[in-house]
Amino acid sequence: MKKQIKKELLERAQKKLEVAQLSYQTSKELTNSEEMKSDDKYDTRAIEAGYLASAQKQRVDELEKDIELLESIEFHGGKEISIGSLVLMEFNQKEQWYFLSSALGGELLTIEGKVILVLSAFSPLGQEMINLSEGESFELETPKELRVYKIKNVQ
Repeated sequence: MKKQIKKELLERAQKKLEVAQLSYQTSKELTNSEEMKSDDKYDTRAIEAGYLASAQKQRVDELEKDIELLESIEFHGGKEISIGSLVLMEFNQKEQWYFLSSALGGELLTIEGKVILVLSAFSPLGQEMINLSEGESFELETPKELRVYKIKNVQ
């Protein structure tokens, strides 16, 4: 199942990259178009289009890095949580599957009938659960409350 999760995340990241590349190319072309020539010294259209192109390029670079990180995920057979682990946790008497990832945190997947939330290893929740094992619990302080999570299963 973890290989399916990785494959799905890579596909999603690739689609996002394609959209970002198209947006970057469009904004870059707009920067150099006749429409962007300044009418006077107060006309900042070209400068603003340049800022947009720069931001779009940054997004392309980030997505390329995310794909690189996803491709490097390895799966270990151990019961200690690490990047690439599929974890069932309980909070407030509700169970939720999480996939601990180095990129694309926040994605929601449904694989083999299981709803899986992709969790960034760099998020507060992800950082707390790394190196823990099945049966262990941990606390996480949020602005509203102190939450207690119990690790039910690690794959």
